[in-house]
Amino acid sequence: MLVLQENISLIPYNTFGIDVKARFFAEIFTPEDLVELRNSAVFKENKLLILGGGSNVLFTEDYEGLVLKVSIPGIVTEISDSQVVVTAGAGVIWNDLVNYCVENGFAGMENLTLIPGTVGASPIQNIGAYGVELKDVFESCEAFELATGEFKKFDYSACHFAYRDSVFKNELKGQYIITRVNFKLFTRIRINSQYGAIQSLLAERRITHPTITDISKIVAEIRVSKLPDPSTIGNAGSFFKNPIIERAEFEKLKHAFPAVISYPAGEGKVKLAAGWLIEQCGFKGITEGHTGTWKNQALVLVNHGGASGKEVYSFSEKIIDTVSSKFGVKLEREVNIL
Repeated sequence: MLVLQENISLIPYNTFGIDVKARFFAEIFTPEDLVELRNSAVFKENKLLILGGGSNVLFTEDYEGLVLKVSIPGIVTEISDSQVVVTAGAGVIWNDLVNYCVENGFAGMENLTLIPGTVGASPIQNIGAYGVELKDVFESCEAFELATGEFKKFDYSACHFAYRDSVFKNELKGQYIITRVNFKLFTRIRINSQYGAIQSLLAERRITHPTITDISKIVAEIRVSKLPDPSTIGNAGSFFKNPIIERAEFEKLKHAFPAVISYPAGEGKVKLAAGWLIEQCGFKGITEGHTGTWKNQALVLVNHGGASGKEVYSFSEKIIDTVSSKFGVKLEREVNIL
């Protein structure tokens, strides 16, 4: 049964650990709960914020509306020849799903190990890491349309995936709540080990024919070495997107800064390592007030305890301005600001 609460602290529901409150709060465990919620007066009279794992958001003030935590559980599979469709509820922890797939020999997700958050948020952000993006394993998703109360299926083409982007962040922003996601994986091993850090560790361990378990373990090790645990220090993972620029612009940058780290981005474009840009500006591991950057990865902003969202936001502004001044590159936040 749907339970609506008032004046609820959101500290447990955002990995930055920012101390703000929600005027109203509800947790959804079934798609049917959404239908009930939509018919409520609280829903009709208040603005709505949808939360999954709260790992990609920075609260700068109390939320004077309804916060909806999507906690729909469940994982089911359908195997056909060498392909398998895995369906997961939007509330499933992303890494639990990855572990489930790796343990069952379903290839495709192993490079996405230890990404924080829930399944429902994965298509919205088109999450990605170490040479793989959500779109590479996406088959379709089911979503609840807030305006009509109907459930709709979105296939790959309807989602308009791009780098850390999708239709749900643009023309359909705020119009749908994802309830389930279908993933297309493989029972035959398809290894993606092209990312440099993965190759280095495979070579170091003399693994010439890696399994998906090998890749998952290595990715987990890389992420743990670079990223702080939100349970011990507040953070939202990578705070900024890796900027993508035109190749002509990159050549000029490369001439001025020969050591700049970059990756091919297709269609005459180049992706820059935002962490490298930030580090070169002297921000890696520094502390300002209650916030700062992580000691092992300048791309990650942290809450050392007691930081307000406005304090973190102001610090991120300083980073953006400094990087722009030094390199002529404008960083974009990956984290949603509220």
